[in-house]
Amino acid sequence: MPFPDCGASYNPPRMRILVWLLRAFLFFALFAFALNNLEPVTVHWFFGVQWQSPLVIVVLVAFGLGCALGVLAMVPAWWKHRRTRREPGASLERAPAPGPSAAAAEVPTTTTAAVLEAEHPPREGLGL
Repeated sequence: MPFPDCGASYNPPRMRILVWLLRAFLFFALFAFALNNLEPVTVHWFFGVQWQSPLVIVVLVAFGLGCALGVLAMVPAWWKHRRTRREPGASLERAPAPGPSAAAAEVPTTTTAAVLEAEHPPREGLGL
Protein backbone atom coordinates (compact mmCIF):
# COMPACT_ATOMS: atom_id res chain seq x y z
CA MET A 1 0.00 0.00 0.00
CA PRO A 2 1.74 3.21 -1.09
CA PHE A 3 1.80 6.18 1.25
CA PRO A 4 -0.09 9.30 0.18
CA ASP A 5 2.02 12.30 -0.77
CA CYS A 6 1.63 14.15 2.53
CA GLY A 7 5.24 15.17 3.14
CA ALA A 8 7.66 13.96 5.77
CA SER A 9 5.27 14.43 8.70
CA TYR A 10 2.89 11.63 7.69
CA ASN A 11 2.45 8.99 10.41
CA PRO A 12 0.54 5.80 9.74
CA PRO A 13 -2.36 5.20 12.17
CA ARG A 14 -0.53 2.30 13.82
CA MET A 15 2.47 4.50 14.57
CA ARG A 16 0.27 7.20 16.11
CA ILE A 17 -1.38 4.59 18.34
CA LEU A 18 2.03 3.25 19.37
CA VAL A 19 3.27 6.76 20.21
CA TRP A 20 0.18 7.50 22.31
CA LEU A 21 0.55 4.17 24.14
CA LEU A 22 4.19 5.02 24.89
CA ARG A 23 3.18 8.46 26.18
CA ALA A 24 0.44 6.94 28.37
CA PHE A 25 2.90 4.40 29.79
CA LEU A 26 5.43 7.12 30.56
CA PHE A 27 2.77 9.30 32.21
CA PHE A 28 1.47 6.49 34.43
CA ALA A 29 5.00 5.38 35.35
CA LEU A 30 5.90 8.92 36.45
CA PHE A 31 2.57 9.28 38.24
CA ALA A 32 3.20 6.04 40.15
CA PHE A 33 6.72 7.26 40.98
CA ALA A 34 5.24 10.47 42.39
CA LEU A 35 2.66 8.59 44.46
CA ASN A 36 5.30 6.24 45.88
CA ASN A 37 7.61 9.12 46.93
CA LEU A 38 5.40 11.40 48.99
CA GLU A 39 7.43 11.07 52.19
CA PRO A 40 8.69 14.42 53.45
CA VAL A 41 12.44 15.00 53.19
CA THR A 42 14.57 17.83 54.51
CA VAL A 43 17.14 19.51 52.29
CA HIS A 44 19.86 21.17 54.38
CA TRP A 45 21.35 24.30 52.79
CA PHE A 46 24.19 26.47 54.03
CA PHE A 47 24.02 28.53 57.23
CA GLY A 48 21.35 26.33 58.82
CA VAL A 49 18.69 26.94 56.17
CA GLN A 50 16.41 23.93 55.69
CA TRP A 51 13.71 23.11 53.16
CA GLN A 52 11.16 20.39 53.87
CA SER A 53 9.12 19.01 50.98
CA PRO A 54 7.91 15.69 49.52
CA LEU A 55 10.69 13.70 47.87
CA VAL A 56 9.07 13.84 44.43
CA ILE A 57 9.10 17.67 44.54
CA VAL A 58 12.80 17.68 45.46
CA VAL A 59 13.57 15.32 42.57
CA LEU A 60 11.54 17.41 40.10
CA VAL A 61 13.20 20.64 41.24
CA ALA A 62 16.66 19.07 40.91
CA PHE A 63 15.79 17.79 37.43
CA GLY A 64 14.41 21.18 36.35
CA LEU A 65 17.46 23.04 37.67
CA GLY A 66 19.76 20.61 35.87
CA CYS A 67 17.90 21.14 32.59
CA ALA A 68 17.98 24.92 33.04
CA LEU A 69 21.72 24.92 33.77
CA GLY A 70 22.34 22.73 30.72
CA VAL A 71 20.44 25.13 28.48
CA LEU A 72 22.24 28.13 29.98
CA ALA A 73 25.58 26.44 29.38
CA MET A 74 24.69 26.04 25.68
CA VAL A 75 23.58 29.66 25.14
CA PRO A 76 27.07 31.08 24.35
CA ALA A 77 27.66 28.40 21.72
CA TRP A 78 24.24 29.07 20.19
CA TRP A 79 24.94 32.81 20.08
CA LYS A 80 28.32 32.21 18.44
CA HIS A 81 26.79 29.90 15.84
CA ARG A 82 24.00 32.38 15.16
CA ARG A 83 26.48 35.23 14.82
CA THR A 84 28.64 33.31 12.34
CA ARG A 85 25.60 32.33 10.27
CA ARG A 86 24.51 35.98 9.98
CA GLU A 87 27.91 37.31 8.88
CA PRO A 88 28.20 37.07 5.10
CA GLY A 89 31.12 34.93 3.97
CA ALA A 90 32.35 34.23 7.52
CA SER A 91 30.73 30.84 7.93
CA LEU A 92 32.91 27.75 7.75
CA GLU A 93 30.09 25.61 6.32
CA ARG A 94 29.78 27.75 3.22
CA ALA A 95 32.83 26.84 1.18
CA PRO A 96 33.26 28.53 -2.19
CA ALA A 97 32.26 26.47 -5.19
CA PRO A 98 35.29 24.87 -6.81
CA GLY A 99 36.22 26.27 -10.18
CA PRO A 100 37.48 24.32 -13.16
CA SER A 101 41.10 24.64 -12.05
CA ALA A 102 40.30 23.16 -8.62
CA ALA A 103 38.45 20.24 -10.21
CA ALA A 104 41.40 19.52 -12.49
CA ALA A 105 43.79 19.58 -9.53
CA GLU A 106 41.74 16.98 -7.62
CA VAL A 107 41.87 14.35 -10.40
CA PRO A 108 44.80 11.97 -9.83
CA THR A 109 47.16 11.67 -12.74
CA THR A 110 48.27 8.09 -12.09
CA THR A 111 45.80 5.31 -11.33
CA THR A 112 48.05 2.30 -11.39
CA ALA A 113 47.36 -0.87 -9.42
CA ALA A 114 50.33 -0.17 -7.13
CA VAL A 115 48.87 3.18 -6.06
CA LEU A 116 45.42 1.67 -5.44
CA GLU A 117 46.92 -1.19 -3.41
CA ALA A 118 48.90 1.26 -1.28
CA GLU A 119 45.74 3.21 -0.39
CA HIS A 120 43.76 0.19 0.86
CA PRO A 121 44.88 -2.40 3.44
CA PRO A 122 44.87 -6.07 2.49
CA ARG A 123 41.64 -7.97 3.23
CA GLU A 124 42.88 -11.56 3.23
CA GLY A 125 42.81 -12.14 6.99
CA LEU A 126 39.65 -10.19 7.79
CA GLY A 127 37.19 -12.95 6.91
CA LEU A 128 35.15 -10.81 4.56
